[in-house]
Amino acid sequence: MASTVASLFAGLLFGFALASPPGPMNAIIAEESVLGGWLSGVRAGLGAFTADACFFVLAWLGVVAFVETVPAVKGVMVAAGGVLMLYFAYGAARDAMTATDFVEVDPEDDRKGFTKAFVLALTNPYQIVFWLTVGVHMLDDRTIDVFTHVPYVSESLAGTVVVQAGSPALVVGFFGGILVWVTGFPATLVAVGKRVDRFAPVVAGASAVVLALFGGFFLVDAVRTFAPV
Repeated sequence: MASTVASLFAGLLFGFALASPPGPMNAIIAEESVLGGWLSGVRAGLGAFTADACFFVLAWLGVVAFVETVPAVKGVMVAAGGVLMLYFAYGAARDAMTATDFVEVDPEDDRKGFTKAFVLALTNPYQIVFWLTVGVHMLDDRTIDVFTHVPYVSESLAGTVVVQAGSPALVVGFFGGILVWVTGFPATLVAVGKRVDRFAPVVAGASAVVLALFGGFFLVDAVRTFAPV
């Protein structure tokens, strides 16, 4: 029982830590939250969550490992992700120029955040690499050093949380941690947006910059895959 609880907690921490760093997915969630309200932000988060669930099933079936054996497939996915990020960056920049303040839209007015995040997540190189390296082994009988796989803190916190894989509780906790983030992050942005003037266009503009930078980086990476120097 104690080991199950420990695995569940470690999974929660793992999922939350992986979902929270700045990146293209959080840029989409942030834009949707400040321009469409909490529900729009959560929809975008659930799009990324669903993509991770799909990757988990594909990893379990062994399909994800196929991508690693065929670099061209991975290169195409990375290129597609880069193009999508640049496209969404354009949309975010346009929203930043037209938005004047935080507006909570009608719950029935879907800004297509789920679809945007889902499609982008399926071609997001970071998520692809995670499921190729760590995610595919979450049900294996081995240890996982949680923070070595978290951007920005891997060196400073390595060895802090080491968990035994192979437990369903770890997987449940992992996806639970992601859900905590994709519901709590939009709530925080909405709370600030209702109180701070011009918050929405600033966040939309920042999201555009993040998406553009990552999109350009991934396109360069894709070019190097097909034309190695």
